[in-house]
Amino acid sequence: MFILLRGFILSIAIVMLSFPVSAEEVSKGQIKSLDEQVQEIKAETLNLGVQMRLLEEKLLYPSSTQVAVYVSLDNVEKFRLDSIEIQLDGKMVAQHLYTLRELEALQKGGMQRIYVGNISSGEHGLQVLMTGRAKGSSGVRRTEKFKFRKDEGPKILEVRLVDSDDHMITLRD
Repeated sequence: MFILLRGFILSIAIVMLSFPVSAEEVSKGQIKSLDEQVQEIKAETLNLGVQMRLLEEKLLYPSSTQVAVYVSLDNVEKFRLDSIEIQLDGKMVAQHLYTLRELEALQKGGMQRIYVGNISSGEHGLQVLMTGRAKGSSGVRRTEKFKFRKDEGPKILEVRLVDSDDHMITLRD
């Protein structure tokens, strides 16, 4: 009887010892499959995020009332831009302090979208306040006021900073 019991226990031990090896192989496959599923879910989530952002922009800023303001530099060498403030119809809508990296991007021809919003059709006023430093380390602070007309459809405005003593700030629409 003892021999039978010992054989039975030995058989159970062998089965139990072989089970973790089999479970390990299954879990590796499951882990690989789970990792692939996680990567697919991440990709789908990123795609949904992009789609949600586009939908949100369409809902918040319909093209019929949308206005977008961009900032660019036009071969500006006499001064270094520190900050800019934008007022639309007397209301502050945007302000930005520039980092060195952002300035380098603008100097290389980049444009910054500083404001996107909604306005009605008709005449509007835009005021731009620019602060910076001239080559001789003196502070520069300039303000320019512009009038523009918003018609049906989106309106894109470009605030350009130029090397000029008279008009350092210009507006292109």
